[in-house]
Amino acid sequence: MDLVEVVSDRLYMLRFPIGQAYLWRDGEALTLIDAGHAGAADAIEGAIRSLGLRPEGLERIVLTHCHRDHVGAADDLAGRWGAEVLAHGLDAPVIRGERAVPEPVLLDWEVPLYAHGLTVPEAPPTRVDREVEDGEVLPFGDGAVVVHAPGHTPGSIGVHLPRHGVLFTGDCVAGVGQVMLGVFNVDRAQARASFRRLAALSPSVACFGHGDPLTSNTPATLQAASTATPGGP
Repeated sequence: MDLVEVVSDRLYMLRFPIGQAYLWRDGEALTLIDAGHAGAADAIEGAIRSLGLRPEGLERIVLTHCHRDHVGAADDLAGRWGAEVLAHGLDAPVIRGERAVPEPVLLDWEVPLYAHGLTVPEAPPTRVDREVEDGEVLPFGDGAVVVHAPGHTPGSIGVHLPRHGVLFTGDCVAGVGQVMLGVFNVDRAQARASFRRLAALSPSVACFGHGDPLTSNTPATLQAASTATPGGP
């Protein structure tokens, strides 16, 4: 796992072989946006300690959606440090193991990529302590706003920190090679509408579920990608 500073002394990316999570710092209070794959808890704890921070400071884990590469270590981390686990109500039953993961409608070029993604360990059933809704404000980052962004999964969310100009897009948007609509969507048209909604927030920093964060010319890049002609990568 790689640890990359995105915003000085505030925001860090935790990059796994597939996918990534983000650590936001408010002094000693920590928030994790997504939680990597099952078995990643030790690496995440080690990353926190390497920053001179205490993992006991992990107050919450916000899950952008129900896929295994985003929720896998959440239950382990929450059990260790008492963090609250948050997710949208439409994805919460999947995260808890009460419903099956919704199947995406794959384009031809997505099929081999999807098969590769299934090599990530399956996530264990994970508790969700709080089901969040669109527009809800969470107590970190000077007010973090939940943005329902369905399409990748029904309960996908973005998280917007307007005071800091930071947006976490989950897998609605990808930044692998280029900024584009994320892959493996259950409803591609809905996902594209969600992309446009996220782009309209005009953040200074956009953090994706896959690919490097966007830190320069961000509003224009997001806007152009969100309105690009639908197609392949």
